[in-house]
Amino acid sequence: MTNLRDILANNLKESRRKCGISQSKLAEKAKISTQYIAMIELSRQFPTPEVLERLAEALGIEAHELFAVPPTPESSMERLRKDIIREIREVIVEVLEKALSDKHKNQ
Repeated sequence: MTNLRDILANNLKESRRKCGISQSKLAEKAKISTQYIAMIELSRQFPTPEVLERLAEALGIEAHELFAVPPTPESSMERLRKDIIREIREVIVEVLEKALSDKHKNQ
């Protein structure tokens, strides 16, 4: 799994690109140096919570979005597998409950 610095670096860079702004423009908006932005995007620095908030505000996003991990095919498949198992169990319980209910009615 990728470490937190790398996740932040990738998400910061991607968010900045989506906004169509340069490192220097982001630095200006967030009131930090361009070099510091570069160091964060290279995973060499990790900002304080206050700086994270300013970066997120400058990008027009919530701070937690800077740490979002995109789903992998494996994680999506595992989630689907769990959903299918849960639904199968629900159907089995419904069928058993109906069968027991019908049996008691016929007695």
